Amino acid sequence: MGTKVKLTNVRAAFLDALITAKEYEPGDGKFRYSATFLIDPASENHKKIEAAIQAEAATVWQKKAVATLESIRGNTNKFCYQKGDLKDYDGFEGMMYVAAHRKQNDGRALLLDSIADPETGKPARLLDAAGKWVPGKEGRIYAGCYVNATIEIYAQAGANGGMRCGLMGVQFYRDGDSFSGASRGKEDDFEAVEAPEEAMDDLS
Repeated sequence: MGTKVKLTNVRAAFLDALITAKEYEPGDGKFRYSATFLIDPASENHKKIEAAIQAEAATVWQKKAVATLESIRGNTNKFCYQKGDLKDYDGFEGMMYVAAHRKQNDGRALLLDSIADPETGKPARLLDAAGKWVPGKEGRIYAGCYVNATIEIYAQAGANGGMRCGLMGVQFYRDGDSFSGASRGKEDDFEAVEAPEEAMDDLS
């Protein structure tokens, strides 16, 4: 077990394996779900992640904790929390980022809306029991939006050791510009209109 961290109002990126698990390396058979979250280094989110990293390192590596952390920071294969400035990606400049993963066998991460389910009073689920989008919720969480998320920071000992991050749950928080570079349309930008009579004639 690691240290659970709740992230608040963070931007989400690389969500192509959030709904459908993908192989870590093509052909390796190691399917997993994943998501990346951008963290402001001046935020409470950053402090919580760093505190979890220090706690896990002390528990697993004990007297070697400080030296081990120094040796693996900056190594994307061994350390889950990295500087965004090292990546040439939209929105990463000046930020930290944490890459979270979840094995397919452990099941998909919990995905929730910011709106309460009227029947339960709890945040509404975005996926049904079959793993399909609930009608009307398609694409509610997308790369570039802001979310709340629960992750688990844990230290892994051994030959493939490192500081890892497990993906637990993601909740839509608010809209943001899509990382595709395109802004999302809004229903309020449009009004209902009736088709011109000429167009109706063409359909008859």
